[in-house]
Amino acid sequence: MTLSEDAVLGVKRSVSGRYWRNRLLDSRASTALAQAMNMPEIVARVLAARGVTTDSYSDFVKPSLRTLMPDPSRLTDMDIAVDRLADALENSETIAVFGDYDVDGATSSALLKRYLEHVNGRVRVYIPDRLKEGYGPNEHALKKLESEGARVVVTVDCGTTAYAALECASAGNMDVIVVDHHDAEARRPPCLALVNPKRFDDRSDCGQLAAVGVVFLLVVGLNRALRARGWFAVREEPDLRQWLDLVALGTICDVVPLTGVNRALVNHGLRVLVRRGNVGLAALADSAGVREPPGTYHVSYVLGPRVNAGGRVGEADLGARLLSTDDRAEAVALASRLDALNAERRSLEKEVERTAMSQLEGRVGDATPLVVAAGEGWHPGVIGIVASRLMERYRRPALVIALEGDIGKGSARSIAGVDLGAAVIAARQAGLLIAGGGHAMAAGLTVAADKLAALTEFLTLRLEAQVAGSDSMAISVDGALTVGAANSELVDTLRHVGPFGAGNPEPRFAISATRVAHASVVGERHIRCVLTDSTGARLNGIAFRSVDSCVGQTLLDAAGRALHVLGYLRFNEWRGRKQVQLTVVDLAVA
Repeated sequence: MTLSEDAVLGVKRSVSGRYWRNRLLDSRASTALAQAMNMPEIVARVLAARGVTTDSYSDFVKPSLRTLMPDPSRLTDMDIAVDRLADALENSETIAVFGDYDVDGATSSALLKRYLEHVNGRVRVYIPDRLKEGYGPNEHALKKLESEGARVVVTVDCGTTAYAALECASAGNMDVIVVDHHDAEARRPPCLALVNPKRFDDRSDCGQLAAVGVVFLLVVGLNRALRARGWFAVREEPDLRQWLDLVALGTICDVVPLTGVNRALVNHGLRVLVRRGNVGLAALADSAGVREPPGTYHVSYVLGPRVNAGGRVGEADLGARLLSTDDRAEAVALASRLDALNAERRSLEKEVERTAMSQLEGRVGDATPLVVAAGEGWHPGVIGIVASRLMERYRRPALVIALEGDIGKGSARSIAGVDLGAAVIAARQAGLLIAGGGHAMAAGLTVAADKLAALTEFLTLRLEAQVAGSDSMAISVDGALTVGAANSELVDTLRHVGPFGAGNPEPRFAISATRVAHASVVGERHIRCVLTDSTGARLNGIAFRSVDSCVGQTLLDAAGRALHVLGYLRFNEWRGRKQVQLTVVDLAVA
């Protein structure tokens, strides 16, 4: 199929330089699904484009943990980890949970803490300081935990490549269990058990799980083992589903594919989240002004960033503390603190983003496979977000490095089809990094300043072919609609396709041949608009952070021109009114 045949509404170059590509290339699949399931063709197109068939339809729209949940014992070393933790509980040993400071780490830590405390375990959570200790286990922290009496340490969302630190721990009186999901190497870290579906000898087929998903399997396995040992003969056995809100939060925010068991975990977890049983999450939603039942959007862009804020610019353990407390007063105080830190994070992020953009101005060409920005004094807690912004702007992998003297802390984000984590691990193995690792879409690293140029060259050469073949300027579209067809009935029906995220992208539609009846700047660099067509139908739209972009300027200067407008259809609730709104992402002159 040629580009012209593939282009939705004939858009081969939008105002932002993108071509609009049909996500579904063979309409026969959607026709068959529409007829078999008696559904609108546009909805069938969305489902078929995500690989849904008549056979898989039921599992997709109603994902069941009963049918999709894997046996925890399928993961290599899981039974070793479970048996050691069960022994620790029976012997009243202190168990330390060593977590990461991001959302996946915080939810993993809180989930394991809540479970262990529920079954009368002695547990201590430790989250390292991003600036002072960096990512993952370190010798000082492990010695501290040992001195406090911990005999078992469970690292969550970290530890797979922490060779030196775990060597130190193995020489002492502690058993270390690593529960992780980051890319592994052939070399195994020195530990009692390495539970990571991405280790080379693991055959569980669970590599899509976030760390919190792996921790949930650990909890399921441990609960089963305790039941077999008679632990619950005199104790209440917990309903593990009550903590699926934490699993959903970590899974969504870590941007892992929402397919298979992840889809079931998130689907059920969002239902738990709506019930507001976790007082920390309820307080956080209140402080952020969330007045409607939270979905993947609220988790990704409202709750997640606030949980992250402590690890980025404040106290690293605030997120885990908030998610694991049952004290309402403490939850309100922690949520307020995280909300304030999130505002501080946004301010720092804007300044670093502005400086990075000015640094890159005129230096990024069509053939540039990797965008790299580095600056002295940049806050390490916001460079990951800035890397995401650069990746979105330039449509290629981006690496942002905060320099402090002779050392640089870096965070990188990738595009679909480009394995960034493997490239960073290769750079570390080549002696170009002090530390580094990650997964396909995101990575972190520490580099000596005098090796930055060599690192950039290495990564550029490593990623060049992948970026060239990634088709990064294409934007997938699920279908074209008129203004009148973008109605509440369609949005309601599409809810069954959710939850949306990586692996199950939110449907993106092109509104054809519309005109801008009104457009104005609102809030912080946003543009609100009203779209209309020849029938008089109207559709509200919002283009976030678009004032300085070509999309925003085109909306403001539309002057009656016919436009094709691309975006996401969502409900917007305001003061008791619920209306369909298009979140605008791109435009093309009709």
